[in-house]
Amino acid sequence: MKRKVILFILTVGLLITATGCSKQSSSAPASDGNASKKVITIAINNLPNPPFSYVDEKNQPIGYTIDYLKELQKKLPEYEFKYDAVDSNSMLLGVDSGKYAFTANYYFKNPEREKKYLFASSEYGYSVTALVTKTARNDIKTLDDLVGKKLVPTTPNSGLLYILKDYNLKHPDKQINIELIDAITTADGLKYVDSGAYDAYYVNAHNFDDTNSKLKLDLKIAGVISKEPVWILFNQNQTELEQKIDKATKELIDDGTLPKLAEKWFKVDFFKSLDYIKQGYEFRKN
Repeated sequence: MKRKVILFILTVGLLITATGCSKQSSSAPASDGNASKKVITIAINNLPNPPFSYVDEKNQPIGYTIDYLKELQKKLPEYEFKYDAVDSNSMLLGVDSGKYAFTANYYFKNPEREKKYLFASSEYGYSVTALVTKTARNDIKTLDDLVGKKLVPTTPNSGLLYILKDYNLKHPDKQINIELIDAITTADGLKYVDSGAYDAYYVNAHNFDDTNSKLKLDLKIAGVISKEPVWILFNQNQTELEQKIDKATKELIDDGTLPKLAEKWFKVDFFKSLDYIKQGYEFRKN
């Protein structure tokens, strides 16, 4: 896994060097003499997160988010996209300071982020959230079933934490016990459930699919809970760019481009209804 991470960082670093994006401001004139193009510097994650972004066998960056950004570039020829691969904290701090015009890393929307960043009106995809249990268990399928159970701890900055908190606010007589932890990997969370230390793990379904395909633990997606919109986070001053990307994103959804990419990378069109998505996961379990 460490080798894969290093390869991802090196590959994206080479891509960045080749396109000349290293230390530019978020918006600058193109350096190739084409003054009609405006250079936009975008922060992307330097860690692999399949199928949103990672590297293939040839060490080339691929994934749903990568393909989405390529489609945006086609729709917006007046801009030249430059990428800077950094860690998750640097992504947010860089957008906040204006170093980056925006970042795309399947972010959820929450009140704190809405105060600091500009959001378009259109999400560019969805993250399917799910409960994972041991394969033999059939008593946990919904958030209601977590009452009185031990749920794997979540991190304070996790988008899933807001879903759990919102559930508790709406169900004062049926509270889910939420434990917090500074950091946890998907692999560790799955191992906690497999060992019996915890009853269930609330996780993004794509993270489970990718991680358990390697670990091969005796676990299953016991229930699909929600599809959560994922967003680009823009610097507050990038209103014009946000509006153009929002328009382009809507077009990519309406013309079927993004639904096809969802099928390609996630094996399910997450732009369709939650019931449709649940049926897709039920089919995959059989």
